[in-house]
Amino acid sequence: MVELIDPVVIGLIASPHGVRGTMRVKAPGSGRHLREGVEPEVNGERYRILAARETPKGFLVDLEGVTDRDLAASLRGFEMRLEREELDSPEEEEFYVGDLVGLDVFSISGEYLGSVAEVLETPAHEILVVNDEGQERYLPFTYEHVPEVDLGGGRIVASLSEAQE
Repeated sequence: MVELIDPVVIGLIASPHGVRGTMRVKAPGSGRHLREGVEPEVNGERYRILAARETPKGFLVDLEGVTDRDLAASLRGFEMRLEREELDSPEEEEFYVGDLVGLDVFSISGEYLGSVAEVLETPAHEILVVNDEGQERYLPFTYEHVPEVDLGGGRIVASLSEAQE
């Protein structure tokens, strides 16, 4: 069994696709790590990606050793994870969404709003769940609502609409 030290989710197995073991996978972000040759951990085991192709509903992924629908179905709901050191380096001005958890959130005027407790995936964009002493606020992760992310400084600047304040 493989145990990752600093895992990062690169995909979530949604369902089998066809009868030969292909799986529909939902990727957080661009899905750039769902490609041939990458070996993510799934349910404690490493699997090499044989093929991956993007579709309007996510990715179709073939893993080495997963050769039938029943085995693919047994992996439904499991995350595909890599060690952080195995990830491609983010481009300038890019970061991994999971790295936002724990950052402090401030309004444009400097008011402390809380810290990011989790990131929710939606079809449109991610939602930051900002928690301040038990009070939750949902912040769309878009340029309009989050004009500044300072990973090094451990902070996010949020532009709130009147409905969010």
